[in-house]
Amino acid sequence: MNMIRVWGGGFYEQDYFYDLCDRLGLMVWQDFMFACNLYPCTDDFLSNVSQEVDYQVRRLSSHPSIALWCGDNELVGALTWFKESRDNRDRYLVAYDRLNRVIEQGVKKAYPQGIWWPSSPASGYLDYGDAWHADGSGDMHYWSVWHENKSFANYRTIKPRFCSEFGFQSYTSMPVIETFADSGDMNIASPVIELHQKNAGGNERIAGTMFRYFRFPKDFANFVYLSQIQQGLAIGTAVDYWRSLKPHCMGTLYWQLNDTWPVASWSGLDYGGSWKALHYMARRFFQPVNVVAIPSEDGTSIAFFMVNDTLEELTVDMNLFAVTLDGERLPIRTATGTCPPDRSAPLLTLDETDIPVDALLAWSFIASNGMSGEGHLALQPYKALELQPSGLETSVAPLADGRFEIAVSATGLALFVMLEADCPGRFADNAFDLHAGMSRRVTFTPTTPLGDGQAPQFRTYDFQSCQQLG
Repeated sequence: MNMIRVWGGGFYEQDYFYDLCDRLGLMVWQDFMFACNLYPCTDDFLSNVSQEVDYQVRRLSSHPSIALWCGDNELVGALTWFKESRDNRDRYLVAYDRLNRVIEQGVKKAYPQGIWWPSSPASGYLDYGDAWHADGSGDMHYWSVWHENKSFANYRTIKPRFCSEFGFQSYTSMPVIETFADSGDMNIASPVIELHQKNAGGNERIAGTMFRYFRFPKDFANFVYLSQIQQGLAIGTAVDYWRSLKPHCMGTLYWQLNDTWPVASWSGLDYGGSWKALHYMARRFFQPVNVVAIPSEDGTSIAFFMVNDTLEELTVDMNLFAVTLDGERLPIRTATGTCPPDRSAPLLTLDETDIPVDALLAWSFIASNGMSGEGHLALQPYKALELQPSGLETSVAPLADGRFEIAVSATGLALFVMLEADCPGRFADNAFDLHAGMSRRVTFTPTTPLGDGQAPQFRTYDFQSCQQLG
């Protein structure tokens, strides 16, 4: 990722946050703190707003990381959410315009060279239309997959110029859940678990999605695991497709990065900072050079695109495999292509009949700048796959620097292998695939160093072992 959005329903971050973004080269989309509501336009309120804008812009304008100043989050949409504003749209639209104009004038006075954007989402300056469903200009918020129960493939029907908000929920990880729930609460319908879900219908939507794509998991811990994998698949489906449209689409910011308390949510980070599956998966689907697979609308072919975020022309070499349900790799073909700087370009189109029935399509690639990656595509819902035992095994060894190395191997097909520790920390990699006979060594770094002789307890998940058997 090279941009983060400070959302208008939160707060202006402290100076050290922007210092870190400056140092890391991480661009900031900075909302002003107005979100999801109707605001007054009285003189005293607007005077207060003017002072707030002037103070914050002067405080922050020296930070090169701030790429854009945005007036608000979803205030135009809020005009349609309340009976008062629906019945008096002209009155409330005028009130909104006055507020928005005060914010804009404050930015231009305090920092004339600042890049201003009126609202998120917005189709353009003085455009008060429905930017949730207009994907031809401006920035877009797209929530139909989560809020309207549409399929992950629905993301491929949308072609935004810049999608600044979209998301899909998962549960927070088991080690975090165990800090607020007893063993008797480990059920998606228990009062404690329901209390830690603040989006109406959220738990039902997570479970309903599982029924659509997966066999139901065998226990609560695997339900939590599978919720995180399906979250990563949802966001990855959108990002892969929208990156393949480059330069039509030049940005994707998913909702959300972090949590303010331990809760089922759209975040990629657990409360406390550990990584959920989404964050590990995002490191792959957002990598600067990638190869993405996009199925055709009629399901007869798969198009592969090279995505290049660098400023150099690159050559990409790809190997394609069919992977059987017991993990055997069957070579299909190779492909080589050249991708222009800061663009996407087609690499190969494969007819679906070239892939054996009941096999996954898998690939690996390496670019001329040394960047590499891999991926797979299931041509039917995962629940339709009669996966054979993965034969997943692990061993743990302490390292001299306080880290731990986990050796993971598989005798069959192990999809989305997820390692979990009973203490906070970070794995070098996670949510990865192993084919038959493959192994991987992954390091784990505890957030707080452990004492001599102490070691975390690790748990391993994968698709085949998480489903209900028998």
